[in-house]
Amino acid sequence: MKKMLAPVTVLACLLSACAGGGNAPVQTAGEPAPPQASALLAPTQGNTVQGNVVFRQEPNGGIRVIAEVTGLTPGSHGFHVHEKGDCSAPDATSAGGHFNPHQTAHGKPGEGAFHAGDLPSLEAAANGNATLNVVLDSITLTGEHTIVGRGLIVHADPDDYVSQPTGNAGARVACAVIQMD
Repeated sequence: MKKMLAPVTVLACLLSACAGGGNAPVQTAGEPAPPQASALLAPTQGNTVQGNVVFRQEPNGGIRVIAEVTGLTPGSHGFHVHEKGDCSAPDATSAGGHFNPHQTAHGKPGEGAFHAGDLPSLEAAANGNATLNVVLDSITLTGEHTIVGRGLIVHADPDDYVSQPTGNAGARVACAVIQMD
């Protein structure tokens, strides 16, 4: 009996999302799961950056962005939603410019004017890995200004959050198309 207790406990833990670090949404039996989208980042030509990003509707509003990215140079990297869901160009320029439905200036989320597609920077550790877990009120998964179907870009350089219209974040090192799960 004791031999079965550990696997059953682990299975119960996994099913209840206890391994999710407390980021899993609370869901009552019979309720639909909150809307969620994801993006599988692939490297642009000559780069090795890749990763996974989840966009999840929070129960009290906003979208939780959870990113895990590898292959970066250590330091800060610009991270943006772009207007087109097209990663076909070798340098991902086919994704167009930043998603900016309200025609605002480029800037830092939460600090004055900024594009809807302006996301917090990715901060890569010495091993080239970066994580991000933040809730944003500036993006949506539904409606006229949804990010679903748009491009997601990781840049080679830091976003200065000042230079217009892109923050001088440099080359595009990874690209994905955001898709509903």
